[in-house]
This record gives sequence, structure tokens and C-alpha cells, in this order.
Amino acid sequence: MTLSMTAFSRQQLEQEWGSLTWEIRSVNHRYLETSVRLPESFRSLENAVREAVRKRLTRGKVECQLRFQSEANVSSDLHLNTELIRKLIHANIEIEQITGTSSNLSNMEVLRWPGVIEEQDFDKATIEKQALQLFDAALDDLVATRKREGSELKGFIAQRIDSIREIVISVRNKMPDILAKQKQTLLDRLQELQAELEPTRLEQEVSLLAQKADVEEELDRLNSHLNEVERVLNTKGQKGRRLDFLMQELNREANTLSSKSIVVETTLSAVELKVLIEQMREQIQNIE
Repeated sequence: MTLSMTAFSRQQLEQEWGSLTWEIRSVNHRYLETSVRLPESFRSLENAVREAVRKRLTRGKVECQLRFQSEANVSSDLHLNTELIRKLIHANIEIEQITGTSSNLSNMEVLRWPGVIEEQDFDKATIEKQALQLFDAALDDLVATRKREGSELKGFIAQRIDSIREIVISVRNKMPDILAKQKQTLLDRLQELQAELEPTRLEQEVSLLAQKADVEEELDRLNSHLNEVERVLNTKGQKGRRLDFLMQELNREANTLSSKSIVVETTLSAVELKVLIEQMREQIQNIE
């Protein structure tokens, strides 16, 4: 399975106590680097979050952020502190007896007294557990996204491999004609100069020309590297670094092919090879 390092996931949970929202972003990075941003009351979750990321991902810069919005203060259910209300009423009666006046304490005044309306006390451990479950769901979604994008990257690379193989086949098929034309060009030049070479010397010159232009080894290595790229793409685990190394090897062979070119046609083929290899290299930077 080929995984991309670039992905985004967002998961939200609404409950009577409020809402939790996880956002996870990942981009390409040489190693696994995790940053966690949590509300102060959820700091105890950081180690569990980092461990969960470490178990699921191996490379990438991963940013995890949790947002918490409490809804306890706007709950539609009012919970009255009846014991406090009784004490307030009793205290009011005592004040009236002491002062000899009536205060006419209203119900609304009682409700406005601090602590008369109790806030719901939710279990923090339960909320933290749900926060971790929500994070697992967000991480699942992130991994699924990385898989989808990784599959697209694999298809992109496979297309470039096919194009490179077509160029390799084309160059290989054309080399006999190229060498034959170069031999004839050499003979034509000698004739123009009205120079004669001994058959042995002529054969040596042609042989030297063929050796300088011989790219069979480079073409074979290109095919070998392409086969290795395909093999690595179909293996499990980390593969981005290995693929990046193979891109360097492919580019080296393309440069050698260009340096050995004796006609414009093979030079253009070498340039096209380097373009395709660079396109693959750019996409491989995002592979885990």
C-alpha cells in the first residue's frame, strides 16, 4: 500500500456537555514529527495522542489540534440548589425579625443568588475518553485519505514508468540505424577530403565511434531501476526514501545517455527522460 504524506481530517462530536472538534493535518517530512495543540483542561491526553500517531504513521509532519466548547452554562434544564434556597429564606426571615422590617424577597432575586442554579457536573474522565475515541476516528479518516492520495500517486508514477520504457525501447531500436548513418557520414567526410584510410584503420574508427555511442548498458540499467521502482511501490511499509534514491539513479543514467548522444534525436530523448524522472521525483516527495 502506497501512502501519501499529505492529508487532512476533521471530526466533531456534539453532546449535552458541549462539543469536541479534532483537526489533523499532515504534510511531507523526512521523519515523523508530531505537534499537539490541546485546551489546558485536556493536557493529560497529549501522550496518548502522540502514541496513537506513532503507531499509525511513520513519516510526515503531523499537526493535531483539539477544540472544546462547553455548553453546560446554556443547558435547557435548570438544577436548583434547594438546600441553599432554604437557607436564604431562613436568613431573610431572621433579618426581618432583627430589623423589624419586611424585605419582600422575590423568587427572581433568589434565583439570581450565586449557586442557586447549579451547573451540571459532567464526568471529566468520560469526556476525555470520548475525546480519544474521536481522535481515533479522525486518525482513521486521515489514514484513509493518505491511502487514496497514495493510490493516485502510484498511478501517476506508473504512467511515467510506461512513458520512460517507451523511450528506452525507441532509442534501443534506433541505435543500429544511428550508428550506420554515422559510419556513412564518416566515409562521406573522408571522400570530401579526398583522404583514404586503410581498411583496418577505418574499422578502428568505426569501432571507436560505436563504443562512444554505445548506450546499451545505460538502457539496461534504466529498465532495471524501473523494475525496482515498481517492486518498491508494491511493498509494505516505508518506501519514500528508497524511491527517492532510485530517482537519483534514473537521473544519472539519463545524464549519461545525454552525454553519449551523437545525434539530436537521442539528445531529445534524454531530455524527455529527465523531465519524466523529475515529475516522478516531485510526487515521490509526498510518499511515506
